[in-house]
Amino acid sequence: MTKLSTLCGVLLLAPSICAAQIDCNWLTVDTTAKTATLQLTAGLTQLNGGLNFNGFNDGKLTLTVPTNWTVVLRFANHDANLPHSAEVVDTAKPMPAGPVEPPAFPRAMTVQARLLQGLGSGETDSVRFVANKAGSYMIFCAVPGHGLAGMWLRLKVSATEKQPKLVASST
Repeated sequence: MTKLSTLCGVLLLAPSICAAQIDCNWLTVDTTAKTATLQLTAGLTQLNGGLNFNGFNDGKLTLTVPTNWTVVLRFANHDANLPHSAEVVDTAKPMPAGPVEPPAFPRAMTVQARLLQGLGSGETDSVRFVANKAGSYMIFCAVPGHGLAGMWLRLKVSATEKQPKLVASST
């Protein structure tokens, strides 16, 4: 099995906000099994009142994976105050206010029975799906109002990329 760490970088989001950093341990890649595993932490920082994944909000972090790779989201809620969930949805729709049926890919969501109410502080879940449709998607918190408040990241499924990557942006 070949495992590689992703490249990481630091990006200043705005002059008044401290640097947001991508942790190299967030994304692990198994090229033999064609699997990308992302540690997805809800409420990692107090950015946006805790409504963030891995300290990023409003799509400022993008996970890109090649088409037909397996994606594993190791979800953990680090927010001491609010429950959170995660669901992969199509960006062609307007930002949903809550859970979307069905998600963009089968099984691309945290525990379905608790998607709406979310998982509490310290709770975890593992999401596994095959990214079999090229396109742009969102990984968003399906707890009502959280996605609308900016709790979402970008997921790009690419027919041309050969290797998964995690990239921060200011927009």
